[in-house]
Amino acid sequence: MERRTLGAQGLEVSALGLGCMGMSEFYGAADDAESIATIHRALELGVTLLDTADMYGPFKNERLVGKAIADRRDQVVLATKFGNQRRDDGSWVGINGRPEYVRSACDASLQRLGVDHIDLYYQHRVDKQVPIEETVGAMAELVKAGKVRFLGLSEAAPATLRRAMRVHPISALQTEYSVFERSVEGEILTTCRELGVGFVAYSPLGRGLLTGAVSEPAQLGDADYRKSLPRFQGENLKENLGTVGVLEQLARAREATPAQVALAWLLHQGRDIVPIPGTKRRRWLEQNVAAAALTLTAAELNQLDQTAPAAGLRYKDMGTIDAG
Repeated sequence: MERRTLGAQGLEVSALGLGCMGMSEFYGAADDAESIATIHRALELGVTLLDTADMYGPFKNERLVGKAIADRRDQVVLATKFGNQRRDDGSWVGINGRPEYVRSACDASLQRLGVDHIDLYYQHRVDKQVPIEETVGAMAELVKAGKVRFLGLSEAAPATLRRAMRVHPISALQTEYSVFERSVEGEILTTCRELGVGFVAYSPLGRGLLTGAVSEPAQLGDADYRKSLPRFQGENLKENLGTVGVLEQLARAREATPAQVALAWLLHQGRDIVPIPGTKRRRWLEQNVAAAALTLTAAELNQLDQTAPAAGLRYKDMGTIDAG
């Protein structure tokens, strides 16, 4: 698979990564054996970037990923996150960017993952009560200690990113980006490119909407987190399915899947962009990886560029997103 570089510090990853969140929580029942097989298959296909976080599970996902890569650590660029603090029972504590928490969270992640260093360590959400300089300062100490190789931020506003960069180089910003979620195309991507920060696109398939597999909430299980999201409800869902229809039309003409078209579109947006589609099954992984070989024409890209933005907010509560 093609390799891309995130940031100016030399972090090289596969053009497509693998989001591991859904293997342990949020999207229905877990199947650890199939999830581990999916991670192994991803590595066989040239995917190197694995994305997890301490809050997924909570804590279960890091243990799962650690188990999967125990005998193949040298094949993996391992990314995890801190900052969304949860208890063992899954209850929510809050966003925490305090320096002492940064240090303890990193040590806990290293233990769960069973590794001696994390390749890319993100602040999952910006703590608006703690100056970003203090949080990134603590993260920089982890780099000096050899516990972390590269630093990242998730859902950080351009001004926050600029302040962070004055403390320590940031290699990647991770934010939602897809055919119908374009909010990053203004100041966020411009700032990343000005500062030499790579961009990791999470939910590049719209949490499954852009695959064409979800047409009504009833298709999602009772415990599926997506049922609570505005984009999967009522009139919003009906409008969003219009975008899916465009993808399906293009996919039929190319003998591809809507997911492959959506991922190919993202890969065409710049070599500094790395999508991390999530899946817990090998068959969907293999389809997603095949998108890396799909070249869209200028007319196809233009048609997708003209699609309507998604109806409805990304989250029910956007208060945790750094918008300033």
